[in-house]
Amino acid sequence: MTDARVRVEIGVESLEGVRIAEQAGATRVELCSGLTVGGLTPGIALIEGAVAAAGHTQIHVLIRPRPGDFRYSADEVALMRTDIERARAAGAHGVVIGVLDEDGHIDPAANTELLAAADDLEVTFHRAFDVCADPAEGFDQLLELGFTRLLTSGRQNSVLDGASLISRLVTLADGRIDVMACGGLRADNARRVIELTGTRDLHAAVRIPVPGRPQPDTEVTFAEFGVPSGFDHFATDADGVAALCEAARTAL
Repeated sequence: MTDARVRVEIGVESLEGVRIAEQAGATRVELCSGLTVGGLTPGIALIEGAVAAAGHTQIHVLIRPRPGDFRYSADEVALMRTDIERARAAGAHGVVIGVLDEDGHIDPAANTELLAAADDLEVTFHRAFDVCADPAEGFDQLLELGFTRLLTSGRQNSVLDGASLISRLVTLADGRIDVMACGGLRADNARRVIELTGTRDLHAAVRIPVPGRPQPDTEVTFAEFGVPSGFDHFATDADGVAALCEAARTAL
C-alpha cells in the first residue's frame, strides 16, 4: 500500500451512529441494522438519512437479507441486487456483500452479479470469508473478481488471534485489495493490530448498552438480544469511537 494513513470504519445502525463516526473523523461507516445478529440490510430511509448526515465520512451499506449463513437462494440474490441498486441511487459510496456456494466456497456467479449491480461503487467482501471452505482459494477469487477490500478477523473470533493470517493476506494482496482487520478491535489494541498485521484499514462496531425504562405490572420485554439485564438495546459509543479514531491517527 502506498497510503500510510490508517483508515477507520465504524459499524453503525442509526443516524446518531453516523454522526458520531463523522465527528470522530472515521473514514467510513458500515451502515446496517441488526448488529446483534451480525448485521442486516438497513432500510432505504436510513440509507438516505445517513448519506445526508455523513459529511466527509463515506457510507458503505451492508447487503445481507437475513441472519445465518451466506448461502443464498436465487430469490435472495435478486433481493440483494435490488438493495444494491437502491443504495447506489440513494448516494451510498459503497456496499458490503458476500455470497458462498453450497459447498462453502466463494460463489463467483452470484458475487459477479452483485458486483455488476454495484457498478462504480466500492465493494467490500465481508466476513463470509472467515467461514469459507478454502481461504487461500477464496482470497485468489476475491482478487480475480475485483473487490475493493476484504473484511476479516483472520478466521478467528479475536483480531489478535487472527493477526498472523491477516498479515499474510496483506502481503499477498500487494496493494491489489485492501485487507481490513476486525474482531474485538478497540483503541487499546489498535496499535498492536497494526504492528502485527501491517494493515491500514480497521473496522469496529463500538457499542454500549442503553438502559431500558422499567415497565410495571408486566413480564413482557422486547429488549435487544444480548444486552445486559436492565438494559434495552445497544448504541454507538461516542467515546469509544473517538478513542479508536485517535489511536489510528497516532499509530504510525
